[in-house]
Amino acid sequence: MYTNTPLLRHSLNGKTFHLKMDCWQPSGSFKLRGMTHLASFHKAQGINKLVSSSGGNAGYSAAWAARELEMEITVVVPQSTPKAVQDRIALLGAEVMVKGAIWEEAHAFATEYAAEQQGALVHPFEHPILWEGHSTLVEEVAGSGQFAVDALVLAVGGGGLLNGVLLGMHKHGWQDVPVYAAETAGAASYAAALEAGRPVRIPAINSIAKSLGANQVSDTAFQWSQKHDIRSLVVSDEEALTSCRRFADDFRTLVEPACGAALSAIYLRQEVLGDAKNVLVVVCGGIGVDLGIIC
Repeated sequence: MYTNTPLLRHSLNGKTFHLKMDCWQPSGSFKLRGMTHLASFHKAQGINKLVSSSGGNAGYSAAWAARELEMEITVVVPQSTPKAVQDRIALLGAEVMVKGAIWEEAHAFATEYAAEQQGALVHPFEHPILWEGHSTLVEEVAGSGQFAVDALVLAVGGGGLLNGVLLGMHKHGWQDVPVYAAETAGAASYAAALEAGRPVRIPAINSIAKSLGANQVSDTAFQWSQKHDIRSLVVSDEEALTSCRRFADDFRTLVEPACGAALSAIYLRQEVLGDAKNVLVVVCGGIGVDLGIIC
């Protein structure tokens, strides 16, 4: 289902960036890792019906995993989810329901619906088994034995990827490797949590990076900041878009602006990385790639 994705090398200004290309997962994003683990867990418990509350990468990956495991799935999306994305999810055999104006409203409906249907709710970013699935990304890099990681860069939305990567890092003895948590300014709920000293709700998502659109990060994601060196990296929408374009030029691959936030550490914000020479960058991907927006 999910694949061991390539690790590509890119050298720039004296630093070597090792790109974990999870944009090349079959579903287009890293989320297939966690969703495969979570769906498989529920199937092993005798549950054959899943309910997802996501109008983006998580919902698409959940639908992909359900199809491969021959499970039923309903994906509940908010009204803000583009019709093209709804159609993509439906093409995987999922039932698509539109409920609420924003994700939180869709999630509230999905939670009730899953209970009514005696199905399992698959949260887009908040579940330990989901994080175990995402941790396989680190296992693959550690297993390659190609280099010692000086720093790691990833994009943060709700915190599912961050939780999984940190789980994998501590499993493989990377406790001293700093993590740069990249967000766009209009969706910086993790930066807000770090500043406040606790998870806080930001009033709105005002960013082109819609898949970073969690108004409040996972409690676990914040808790990791108390035991690991996590450094906030907040960039503008334009910086994210510029980085997407430069990445496309270098690797002939399109990724979402959310992923561009992490890529900014390569192209525009190298100074934040200090003396780090070997930097692992998670290229998280995303199905919401619009050539018209990026270009």
